[in-house]
Amino acid sequence: MNLPQLPAIMFEPLVRAALLEDLGRAGDLTTNAIVPADHLETMVMTTRQPGRIAGLDLAVLAFQLIDPAIQVKIERPDGSAVQAGDVIATVSGPGRGLLTAERTALNFLSHLSGIATATGSVVEAVRGHKARIVCTRKTTPGLRALEKYAVRAGGGSNHRFGLDDAVLIKDNHIAIAKGIRPAIERVRASVGHLVKVEVEVDTLDQLTQALDLGVDAVLLDNMSLEDLGKAVAMVDGRAITEASGRITPTTAPAIAATGVDLISIGWLTHSAPVLDIGLDYR
Repeated sequence: MNLPQLPAIMFEPLVRAALLEDLGRAGDLTTNAIVPADHLETMVMTTRQPGRIAGLDLAVLAFQLIDPAIQVKIERPDGSAVQAGDVIATVSGPGRGLLTAERTALNFLSHLSGIATATGSVVEAVRGHKARIVCTRKTTPGLRALEKYAVRAGGGSNHRFGLDDAVLIKDNHIAIAKGIRPAIERVRASVGHLVKVEVEVDTLDQLTQALDLGVDAVLLDNMSLEDLGKAVAMVDGRAITEASGRITPTTAPAIAATGVDLISIGWLTHSAPVLDIGLDYR
């Protein structure tokens, strides 16, 4: 997988804050009492279930912020598919630093790998269809860029990163504007010519209105498979089609078979279970 390296330095304040939260006022009381200051150790980060890896750079940063002498050798980089028992990285250096940074490093790594794993499960489910799996803005506050990176590591793609990326006219916007036409007309009069416009539609009648106004994309929300198929035929390549609404790896293949371009799934970032990864004594 050609996955651009995560610029971990951008997230140093986040990792540093997580470490400070754990260290509190007195540091690691347990480790400092048990492990001699000059003790050196080598440990391995090991997966305990199958999945896909994301967030190793954050884990490395956590270790090295605690002790720059810690060295990490990555065995299975971000984007790798792993099985239970695979060693994804070897960590060597002062034993105190290894144990003090352990939980923060694994918290980031397990959470992001869980998102990558969940994304990969849906990507695999729709293999053979053109539909791409995309995330949403339903992310953990402060972690959006990281969680969207994890989606990419799992083989998915990103929807907009924020409210300033593009226009997405949703049901409440339409209700306040008193219709799809006035909502789109107000947007066209307000935003620049390079800004893409997507409209959420619930019915084929709404879709007709949106297409007549030349939108760039349509969000087909909670439509039946029959209506999705009709919607794709109506669009006929004039706009990007995006299906959404409680989609799972089980339901995704049939939705992809309707010919939609995108399938957006919120739970990839807000509810994906962590991937169980441990730091083990070698």
